[in-house]
Amino acid sequence: MKLALLGYGRMGKEIEKIALERGHEIVIKTNGDETYDISMADVAIDFSIPSSAFSNISNCINNNVPVVSGTTGWLDKYDEAINLCKEKKGAFIYASNFSLGVNIFFALNERLADMMKTQKQYSLDIEEIHHIKKLDAPSGTAITLAEGIIENSNKDTWDLDGEKTKKNIPIKAVRTPDVPGTHTVNYESEVDSIEIKHTAHNRKGFALGAVVAAEWLIGKEGVYSMRDVLNIG
Repeated sequence: MKLALLGYGRMGKEIEKIALERGHEIVIKTNGDETYDISMADVAIDFSIPSSAFSNISNCINNNVPVVSGTTGWLDKYDEAINLCKEKKGAFIYASNFSLGVNIFFALNERLADMMKTQKQYSLDIEEIHHIKKLDAPSGTAITLAEGIIENSNKDTWDLDGEKTKKNIPIKAVRTPDVPGTHTVNYESEVDSIEIKHTAHNRKGFALGAVVAAEWLIGKEGVYSMRDVLNIG
């Protein structure tokens, strides 16, 4: 396939390596300043910055180019992107994290939340750790974890550095050098703790998932998730 990389930072470069290894051609590489013709591409992968993501996605959809986005921090315009995709009969996947392991982790998190909702003795918090160059906090993955818990429990809200309450999930965001991403969901009582954790060792898993999603999306119409791509739960 002919692939456009919208965002050519560390993730874009990792995606390029994976795509070339899988026999694909990179026809566009941009960080936002360059002019390009998106119609050259069979599919686009957006790992840009929050201020550019919606524009990149809209440009793809308006030009009938399927688009996969892993940029976080722009979701105030997510519904607009969805509506545009439906209007133009486009194809779009957004994921806060493309890693196969993380998407399994999401499913485990939701199942655990459902099991724990009657166990009132446990408090709950989420911690995410990333490299110091990550622009948004909390991470999109941490937000997805919190939203998965809310949908499957008695919790109503999440809050960055907030208080542990019966209805709120506090998220702690830590920034430290050279950490691709670690996420922990912790339930704690006076007598024990239950913890699920995902630790990324490098960015290769994220990049591979994005390329697999792009391969899967070609020829389809609609709005999808990584669960559709991976056929899990």
